[in-house]
Amino acid sequence: MPRLTADSPLGPITLVEVGGAIVALDWGGWGADETPVLVEAHRQLAAYFARDLRVFDLPLRPKVSERQRAFLDALIAIPFGETMTYGEIAKVTEMSAQGAGQACGANPIAIIIPCHRVTGTGHLGGFSAKGGVETKVALLRHEGAAGLLI
Repeated sequence: MPRLTADSPLGPITLVEVGGAIVALDWGGWGADETPVLVEAHRQLAAYFARDLRVFDLPLRPKVSERQRAFLDALIAIPFGETMTYGEIAKVTEMSAQGAGQACGANPIAIIIPCHRVTGTGHLGGFSAKGGVETKVALLRHEGAAGLLI
């Protein structure tokens, strides 16, 4: 599996490609495979962090069930700078709020599939990426969705 690591404001991020599509984003790691898909994905991540990109346009193929794929599609539909609660996304995807939280935690392509945009009611909720909730706060602040944090 080709892997490419690049620096980001959150530390090194490694993207993994299979069959011409991104299948995972790992926090840290190492990879130096410069395939067209991986180079473009890191270019888009750099543009996102520079506030020059709000919507990713990449081939994604997370290794998840059909139900989880439908959930991830709902996450992708949350606009840059906006949030939904676990309860709200649960209603859209016809699952429990607890199930929505578990599905967020199982997201293999964080940031690009924006699970950080899902919060609890009146609290941030968790974040399974490196840095935990602090990373979630950094991403929400970056997107200007930090009003709920003040």
